[in-house]
Amino acid sequence: MADFVFNIAKGRVGELVWRVKNNDPSTSGLVVAVLAVTGLETDAVLKDKDTLSAVLAGTTNEPTNTGYVRKVLTDVDLDAVAPDDANDWLATDIPDQVWLEVLAGTNWAKLVIGYDPDTTGGADTAIIPMTCQDFAIEPDGTDVLAQINAGGFFRAQEPA
Repeated sequence: MADFVFNIAKGRVGELVWRVKNNDPSTSGLVVAVLAVTGLETDAVLKDKDTLSAVLAGTTNEPTNTGYVRKVLTDVDLDAVAPDDANDWLATDIPDQVWLEVLAGTNWAKLVIGYDPDTTGGADTAIIPMTCQDFAIEPDGTDVLAQINAGGFFRAQEPA
């Protein structure tokens, strides 16, 4: 298992985050969803999925722990999206995420960050999964913290 970019989002992550930050459209947001360990499909299978609905349509599911909810981030939650000309890359970031007092039950495996064009009533079929990060957690009733890399959750740069 490893971190990856969904095929549908390759070359698009920076632009989709920019759209949320710049209210294009005003209802857009980023969705942070967790995938459970049980039934988790392989990275090779997951990266071919084009919507969050498709990610969850196979044997892969979200956890059912009390205290787990999807997180929705809007423009006010995000830093400006701007290239780092000194390092020749574009890094996108989100704040660390906290789930309060998550009860034991379902172990967690991954975080999916997706783009939702309509957080006010959109469906999982409209959410474009962008990145997937390993996130192995066994909730035990305490708070769960997803500490996002200081360099951001995604970085676009020239090929090696």
